[in-house]
Amino acid sequence: MSDKFPTQGGQSLGQNPFATLSAAGLPSFGSASEGTPAAPSSSAGGGAPSPRKDAPAKNRGRVEIKRTTAGRGGKTVTIVTGFLGIGLPEKESLCKKMRNACGCGGTVKGGDIEIQGDQRETIARLLTEAGFRPVFAGG
Repeated sequence: MSDKFPTQGGQSLGQNPFATLSAAGLPSFGSASEGTPAAPSSSAGGGAPSPRKDAPAKNRGRVEIKRTTAGRGGKTVTIVTGFLGIGLPEKESLCKKMRNACGCGGTVKGGDIEIQGDQRETIARLLTEAGFRPVFAGG
């Protein structure tokens, strides 16, 4: 009987490995409504926090915009490739914005966004607004 460990309370099992951790520097989820009004006042008062907040959104990576007609019976298609770190739902919402802005059809195929027609300038403007760095590739 002395070979068994007691299961009540766990005091005899040793130290709690999480006891020394602190919540310093972590966001508190209970005061999210208080943090929202504080953000505009802090960005207006000391311009430094706002560039740090915008910096990740402004640098979401390089994407290539290509115009091609290969395998489409001579019809022109604009293809946006090279997305890193975004999932399919975000690509689909970005594709929807592009379709609405260009007034044409489009889809997401194989991780790339395909928009009908030569819409490179409009797509480049939308991608820049979304924080990507568009680059015209190909001919």
